[in-house]
Amino acid sequence: MEPTTHNILVVDDSATTRAVVKRTIALSGAAVGDVFEAGDGNAALGVIRSRKVDLVLLDLHMPGMGGVELAGILHGDPATRDIPIVVISAEPSAGRIEALKAGGVRGYVRKPFRPEQVRDVIHHFLGGGQ
Repeated sequence: MEPTTHNILVVDDSATTRAVVKRTIALSGAAVGDVFEAGDGNAALGVIRSRKVDLVLLDLHMPGMGGVELAGILHGDPATRDIPIVVISAEPSAGRIEALKAGGVRGYVRKPFRPEQVRDVIHHFLGGGQ
């Protein structure tokens, strides 16, 4: 029997940041299937509506629909409410982070991040590891 794989969506307006996160995911040791990318919240919604997504790694500050709005939409929809959302952002406000967690965000990684932080989040929410 093949191991269960999980799909991850990386949402960030920076292609460089998406590439770094994807590389970290590849090296994480977790049972990861597809890693999808989106440059803003609208594109992320399109991916989530058309693909199976098991974890969302989300930046807050993006043009168009940002991460706060996307997290609210996902948390408010019974079809997507259970998908873990982890914010990866340089947001400095502890109050804002707590408000996001109250609104359904399950984790937070501060930019700039160490690859181990992203790896640990993936293992926490999706299992796997070495």
